[in-house]
Amino acid sequence: MSSLPVRTDVVVVGAGPAGSAAAAWLARAGHDVLLTDAAVFPRDKTCGDGLTPRAVAELSRLGLTDWLRAHPVNRGLRTHGFGQVLELPWPGGSLPDWGSAVARTELDDHLRTTAIKAGVTAVDGVRAIDVRRAGSQVAAVVFRVANAPGDASEPRLVEVACDRLVVADGVRSPLGKVLGREWHRETVYGVAGRSYVASDRSDDPWISSHLELRAPGEGGAGADGTAARRGTVLSGYGWVFPLGSGEVNLGAGTLATARRPAEVAIKPLMRTYAEQIRTEFGLLGPLRAQASALLPMGGAVSQVAGPNWALIGDAAACVNPLNGEGIDYGLETGRLVAETMGQHRDLADVWPALLRDHYGESFSIARRLAGIVTVPRLLAALGPAGMRSEVLMTLALRWMGNLVTDEDRDRAARVWRWAGRRSLALDHRPPFT
Repeated sequence: MSSLPVRTDVVVVGAGPAGSAAAAWLARAGHDVLLTDAAVFPRDKTCGDGLTPRAVAELSRLGLTDWLRAHPVNRGLRTHGFGQVLELPWPGGSLPDWGSAVARTELDDHLRTTAIKAGVTAVDGVRAIDVRRAGSQVAAVVFRVANAPGDASEPRLVEVACDRLVVADGVRSPLGKVLGREWHRETVYGVAGRSYVASDRSDDPWISSHLELRAPGEGGAGADGTAARRGTVLSGYGWVFPLGSGEVNLGAGTLATARRPAEVAIKPLMRTYAEQIRTEFGLLGPLRAQASALLPMGGAVSQVAGPNWALIGDAAACVNPLNGEGIDYGLETGRLVAETMGQHRDLADVWPALLRDHYGESFSIARRLAGIVTVPRLLAALGPAGMRSEVLMTLALRWMGNLVTDEDRDRAARVWRWAGRRSLALDHRPPFT
């Protein structure tokens, strides 16, 4: 582990996909970069581990295509629910036509190593707790450095001077809060749980989701292991992502708003879901490494930038409200912030505007649609009709996965962008404001 320097050009706080991508791109552009994290790597991260074609495209930009292809390659989404099973291939077009899944312990460590190979100084086990300001700018970041084992003295505080600061410290973003970040819960947010379990379908070429997710204690598994048909249908979904390692990532998530908060315990829900699909997916043994997380979504935060600092990835609530995906946005915003810092001296207005330009329309319509799904019994009423239409579900996969890019000019892309513009015009609080 490197020691903290006295000063650097750019401090990047948080070494997940967003922070490591930002650090790598900044170093490749010639900047002296310090990448820090409170954890000691390799470390786990609560996540579904899925990599959509959008994430694959960003990893390829970083030169990691061959590394990624050594992991499971999936064709698309197999969706289950309301008596139907549909296999929906990734649409391709301007994005790759394949996806993958890599455990975050491995993915994040490899991305951090990629940044180090680009010339980044990486220090883990140090927590950014404050900043020193010079007027309206951040002049330095204050770190708490843990003591050696057995040392009972107060942890040291170390200050690192910098010209720029990138904050990528996750959904809770403690340093973002110091800088004034606020999370606004009137729009939809997620509550998700993740686990790992041995499975004889670890090499399945499809990722799977179950849209008919039912509350625990209101049905359970039948004698043959199939899902019960009783109980409340929740506004969320369950997933099984094959990892090619003898295990799958199995998880469940629900959606909520301040007006309609989640009223289900996520870990019991996840265990109930696992029992419902145990036979069908060849699950072997108990769930391990169960963890849960609260997910701000759809740019539902304000104060994401100052004159010489910016929030990216999960810290900026860059999480898809319709599927909980955040890795792709983390990688994208890491690249975009590096490009923006190379073009602009003052980020205070430029960075929020750029985030709205890239994600405002899609986040606005996505969180509006996701918010509608939180209305009790609505999913149970609409789900069966939707699952009977492969055409509709193919469109839903593309829209829910944000697999529409600026280059796409087909009808589905035009409809999605039109809906996004209309939704954005109606927003009381647009994304990132």
